[in-house]
Amino acid sequence: MAEVEARTVLWHLAFMGFIVNYMIRINVNITIVDMIVGKGNAPSPVVATNPPHIVSGNTTERLLVVPLEAAAEYQNITGNASSHTEKYSLEKHFLNWANIEYEKDGFHWNEYQQGLLLGSFFWAHWILQIPGGILARKYGTKLVFGLANATGVFCCFLIPIVSYWSFAALIWLRVFQGFITGLAWPAMHVLTGKWIPPNERSKFVTAYLGSSVGVALFYPIFGYIIHWTSWEWVYHICGFLGTAWFIAWQYFVFDSPAEHPRIAPSELRYIEKSLGASVQTNSNLGPTPWRAILTSRPVWMNVIAQWGGIWGLFTLMTQAPTYFRVIHHWNIRATGFLSGLPHLMRMLFAYVFSIFADYLLRTDRMSRTNVRKLATAVCCLVKGLVVLALAYFGYNATAAIVLVTMATMFHGAVSSGPLASVVDLSPNYAGISLGVSGTIGGMPGFISPYIVGLLTLGNQTLEAWKNVFLIAAGMLITSGVLYVLFGESTLQPWNSSSFGKDGGLKELQIYEEKQPLQVEKQVEKREAKDE
Repeated sequence: MAEVEARTVLWHLAFMGFIVNYMIRINVNITIVDMIVGKGNAPSPVVATNPPHIVSGNTTERLLVVPLEAAAEYQNITGNASSHTEKYSLEKHFLNWANIEYEKDGFHWNEYQQGLLLGSFFWAHWILQIPGGILARKYGTKLVFGLANATGVFCCFLIPIVSYWSFAALIWLRVFQGFITGLAWPAMHVLTGKWIPPNERSKFVTAYLGSSVGVALFYPIFGYIIHWTSWEWVYHICGFLGTAWFIAWQYFVFDSPAEHPRIAPSELRYIEKSLGASVQTNSNLGPTPWRAILTSRPVWMNVIAQWGGIWGLFTLMTQAPTYFRVIHHWNIRATGFLSGLPHLMRMLFAYVFSIFADYLLRTDRMSRTNVRKLATAVCCLVKGLVVLALAYFGYNATAAIVLVTMATMFHGAVSSGPLASVVDLSPNYAGISLGVSGTIGGMPGFISPYIVGLLTLGNQTLEAWKNVFLIAAGMLITSGVLYVLFGESTLQPWNSSSFGKDGGLKELQIYEEKQPLQVEKQVEKREAKDE
């Protein structure tokens, strides 16, 4: 029986880790439907006549505001809330036992408060993007990525009881949850740089799109959990699943191939031979070349591509439940399923496209830069054109779900585009580079919902949603054009510890020209030293 490669195990655990990461961030998006007064899969029909006060940095994602003309139809689809039977809740049982007063029929959160809650995860999420890469370089991805997810998972256990205790405390708990999980993405790039050969990066980075599977799986699962039982159980299940993943992560994952006690010698030699001199240990690296990173055109092209891609992704991901429920009047189960389907397609497309991209690299049919440009053209330009079509054909429910699915699916090429390009530019500083990209590129996570809130406030119409999709299409197409024109994915001189010295460029040239004898000699020296 063939032995499972350590890289394969690593891919699966990273994949599940990103499922957990996104499970944490999206659970409120759908549980809030059942948390407010008028629950039972039927939100209270509220019409906003006056804009809520806007606080800098928050979002006004209007998940629960339903026009009066849609409310009656929505009640017919989902059933009247008054006929809804009481569901078992551990928290309610405890509060009743302790004789503590609480809002038994749901929370009386207005639209402004709902917007605060939905956007609070992203308020501080960007702050730890760069520190995530720095900490992972120093302490290892195993610790940083693992604890970031595990802490966010622990917060899930607290959310239900904190919700009954204090709305302000709930907001701060979500802010902290978003803050600490901000370490995760850049930390993973440090591991990718140390473990994955250059011609396998496109495929490995598809593990990051476990985030899409997290959305695809848990939107419908959460919808059915809420239908069958209470919203509180969504958070308990998140907590249990996340804890199981953390235990497996700690046992099976190691920060470098050399540290892995069970890796096959042949796999270790292959990884070291493939990476050659491009990856160095922390002790051999000098100070972080901040100036070179922050003034690097290829780095900024990745930032721009990520900005456009994430703007489009977050517009579709966070607004799809609202759009399908309010405009097309679908119930919570249908909304959960149809909001999650596009993200499953995104992961499948990412995997297939990554195999194609790695094939192009392995057979030298295209340069690394051109492969990354091709992928970025798909995840930004092509996706932008589909979102543009959604703006004009979104009034048709069938066309809407097809176009949302296609747009989200095409974004899967990001794993072979800007995400993989970050490691191509500098395996040694990939975590820090992704941190820079994540700090800026992650801002659409709260800017986009804020703008959607302004456009749709008291104006849940097809025309308002058309403007939402036109803005997203503009961001996608512009970022894609800029990357195709000015992007680059060659190893940068500042990746080397000898950057700025005579040997730095020479080392770069040896690696880029792929002189196998040089790499072979280096591996032989390491093997002789080990013996």
